[in-house]
Amino acid sequence: MTHTTTTAHAAAPSRLLQLLELRAGWELAAGVAALPWLRLAPRGDGHAVLVLPGLVASDASTKLLRDFLTRRGYAVHGWGLGRNYGPRPGVEDAMLALIDRLHAQSGRKLSLIGQSLGGAYARWLAAERPDAVRSVITLGSPVGGHPRSSNAWRVYEFTSGKRSDDPQRWRQVTQAPQVPTTAIYSRSDGVVAWRSSIEASALPHTENIEVVSSHLGMAVHPAVLFAVADRLAQPEGQWQPFERRGWRTAVFPKPAL
Repeated sequence: MTHTTTTAHAAAPSRLLQLLELRAGWELAAGVAALPWLRLAPRGDGHAVLVLPGLVASDASTKLLRDFLTRRGYAVHGWGLGRNYGPRPGVEDAMLALIDRLHAQSGRKLSLIGQSLGGAYARWLAAERPDAVRSVITLGSPVGGHPRSSNAWRVYEFTSGKRSDDPQRWRQVTQAPQVPTTAIYSRSDGVVAWRSSIEASALPHTENIEVVSSHLGMAVHPAVLFAVADRLAQPEGQWQPFERRGWRTAVFPKPAL
């Protein structure tokens, strides 16, 4: 479901929402338990999918998502750069080189999925390599509003050595890619203010999908896994917004705005 808004300087999530991030362990268990049901999710066409982890996380944090998508028929890849400590020297060049290699190997455009900071990377990569990227999906990623509407901006600055509110870098992230773009967000996100995780543009190829999830557990949540598979399965060049209908109304909340 698509909706638009303007995102002001939203406050970072409250202490209560931060404490609720403890449910990520339950969401992992739910994701594993739901895998038989998730076999009903649409299958893919074999195109390459690159999954990028969140801040201070590694490919281990996206393993369930990557394994699930592999079983759905995609050629899935982790970023292979260890822990994500931000755009330190060499990281962005390495991601661009990976995009170029995967594109050259398959001869097809690839989809990018990023959790949290990984989603910001995905949007930047799509802007840098528009001829190589087919679609972008972000999971609880800071893509609008104010860069410090988050409980992680100090960690980002400490690990990356860069300012979180750098104007040039923020413009690169907040500008919607020119490819189908889906922002998955949760109003109960305990790390990134949910208003900062939605795509605010009114472009016909952008959308927002709401789930009831923690921030840390978003890449393992059953609803997220299904939504990602649904988005990736669309034929290239025939993208349509996510439809909240039938049983989906019980799983995907009515849009917040």
